[in-house]
Amino acid sequence: MITLEENKKWFKEEAKFGMMIHWGLYSLLAGEYRGQRMGEKIAEWAQHYFQIPKAEYEQLAQSFNPIYFNAEEWVKLAKDAGMNYIVMTSKHHDGFCMFKSEYDRYNVVDATPFGRDVIGELAAACKKYGLKLGLYYSQELDWHEPHGGGYSNNNPIYFNKYQDREEWTNNWDFTNPDEKDFEICFRAKILPQVKEILTKYGDLCLLWFDTPRVITVKHSKELFNLVKTLQPSCLVNSRIGNGMGDYRSMKDNEIPNEYMHDALVESPTTLNDTWGFKYYDDNWKSAEKVLELKQHLNERGVNYLLNVGPDHLGRIPVPAMEILREVGAKIRSN
Repeated sequence: MITLEENKKWFKEEAKFGMMIHWGLYSLLAGEYRGQRMGEKIAEWAQHYFQIPKAEYEQLAQSFNPIYFNAEEWVKLAKDAGMNYIVMTSKHHDGFCMFKSEYDRYNVVDATPFGRDVIGELAAACKKYGLKLGLYYSQELDWHEPHGGGYSNNNPIYFNKYQDREEWTNNWDFTNPDEKDFEICFRAKILPQVKEILTKYGDLCLLWFDTPRVITVKHSKELFNLVKTLQPSCLVNSRIGNGMGDYRSMKDNEIPNEYMHDALVESPTTLNDTWGFKYYDDNWKSAEKVLELKQHLNERGVNYLLNVGPDHLGRIPVPAMEILREVGAKIRSN
């Protein structure tokens, strides 16, 4: 196992270009619900945007059977594109886990006909083909839980950014904010599941947390210390909250002009306009644009984390595959 300093050196000098993958139950909806489209809103927020009742959204799991999912194909695509690491959503804001959890049966193994551990298969494929694996975990927002976070407006960075609502919590099933206590969700689900992903899938290059709002200094510190206890070399991004983390995650699709060669920085970006799969979003960046952004970011000391959103059958959209293969070919030719 490498040291923390060795991992930081890799992140700074070698990582450069990575693949982010947003995949979950929202891929079934693909940006539509009961005759309505999300427009320009991002597809993985469908449950919140449409305020889909928890009991109804849960039923999507019964239809989640991605028979074309092949972890090795995903990893080989990333490698062919010149990418050096993958960051996969292990749990997004809807609370559904893409790994088998002993703490919540609302997961891809126990709640779906698919019944396979997606994260486990991806970890094995990354190890086989020599790519590093990082995992995304939504450490605060969880719309499946009555005590999921996001019910405070004290963070102007994230306030009202996407959904034109003041609260990011599930306030249609769980309507009384005075009854919400994030501490309960944190102890019963968040902390145990972060421990699970740190202990079940081998060495992780990083943990990618997201959207801190009500999470306290105590919570952020406890998560950070858990990571460093179980995997001392694993990097933690700044979205763990409260000024903590080993490296800075820039805002979504933020392309800085300043040079940051003395810091560890990563810019998460989309290949079209959404993160999760939205079948009618065809606003794809060209291979030339991807290479232009990669060069711009890397020259400034920033890693380029480029997202793909597979569909409900486990297929990365063909346009995304074609663009990434062209990017890889151009990198190799140069």
